[in-house]
Amino acid sequence: MNRTVEKGKTLLIEGPASVTVTTGKACVFGLLAGNTSRIVIREGKRLPFSVEEKATFDIALGATANIEENEMDTIPQSWCSAFNELDKVGTKPVVVIILGAADSGKSSFSTYLINRILQGKKRTAILDGDLGQSDVGPPCTVAYTFVSRPITDLFNLTAKNAFFVGVTSPGIVIEKILDGLGKLYEEILKAGADFVIVNTDGWVEGELAAQYKTQLVKKLNPNVVFFVEQKEELKPIIDCLEKFKLVQVESPAAISQRSREKRKNLRELGYVKYLRNSKVQSLPLNWLKIEEDQLFGLAKKTENARRLRKIDELLGMKPLNILELRDRVNVIIGKNRWIEGENIKKVEDFTKKKVYIIRKGEEEGLLTGLYDNQRKFLGIGILQEIDFLKRVIKISTPVSGEIATVVLGKVKLDKNLKELPTFSDETLPEAKSFEELT
Repeated sequence: MNRTVEKGKTLLIEGPASVTVTTGKACVFGLLAGNTSRIVIREGKRLPFSVEEKATFDIALGATANIEENEMDTIPQSWCSAFNELDKVGTKPVVVIILGAADSGKSSFSTYLINRILQGKKRTAILDGDLGQSDVGPPCTVAYTFVSRPITDLFNLTAKNAFFVGVTSPGIVIEKILDGLGKLYEEILKAGADFVIVNTDGWVEGELAAQYKTQLVKKLNPNVVFFVEQKEELKPIIDCLEKFKLVQVESPAAISQRSREKRKNLRELGYVKYLRNSKVQSLPLNWLKIEEDQLFGLAKKTENARRLRKIDELLGMKPLNILELRDRVNVIIGKNRWIEGENIKKVEDFTKKKVYIIRKGEEEGLLTGLYDNQRKFLGIGILQEIDFLKRVIKISTPVSGEIATVVLGKVKLDKNLKELPTFSDETLPEAKSFEELT
């Protein structure tokens, strides 16, 4: 379809859609959209085409796409003022952190800043710290890249390096995220960036969220903290950052609030992007370093053989594997095997720990992070099977480099790359569900 829009108005298009400006001039987050290229808008994303000169659009809309015309420019004036603040910073690199709640416009503002900075031909990096709505790297990672040309969607960038965290929410992995972001930030500085834009997740409510964001800002020590605030929801965080230069910016007038299901769907597009063309690789466990394995005991060191034999005896069978941790004992058994509740109680009395049962096959679909022997992030994969007898792990991944380290995540995907609940055990009421552990 073709549509003509007058100067001063904004055409808001929500994907899936593709757009070409065939005549006139329109800007998207500071990028001048011309007739030489088609802009693709993914499902769940909305782009504002601000018309600077009467323009005609050639538009193809998907089944769930939406289009509307706004009488004014939806980019807040405060964004332009915020960009001008960067000129006042007299040192390089200029480091910026963007804070805001979910769906407040942080990614759009990041895109706008990047496009404006690139007009000055400055070497610009984006560090993406949003696990649940990762744009630059795969879902469940923090990642960075350098941007060489104007963009309309951070999702179209290719990560230069990433750090696998393995979850979609930061609340239970704060120290790990801070570690990962700190390492990637050091890489960026060593590479000689002029500007570093740090986009953060939307977790801002509660004391723990405030502590996390405060720690992050202090760790990266930015020149400017931009905060996108609507109803003083960031006040507990901002109050802790009085030593930093703080600049408030507005949310876009036409911001759309996404449901939890829509955010999940966007994340699943990320799995598709980073797992397409996957092949199953069989990797001997003795070739690998396994990390974050609190479930299967793949990386366990030699344990007390006599104690393990006693546990086997009390269970009344020899399981595929046993992992004894500080507060629990994980017992891995065959898919169709069964352990009497009375025998589980005997092991709990002996070890003074709760017993959890994991059946072979429950590992299928677990998201993994993959690294080489230099600790360079290679990509993500999906755990297909653990062969405890042959000591082999099978992972479906597009990664072609030699894998040296496998980090187990706490997200499971089905064969269509849709997220699944993790490790519930409905067949053994005597043992607790793994949902509370993962």
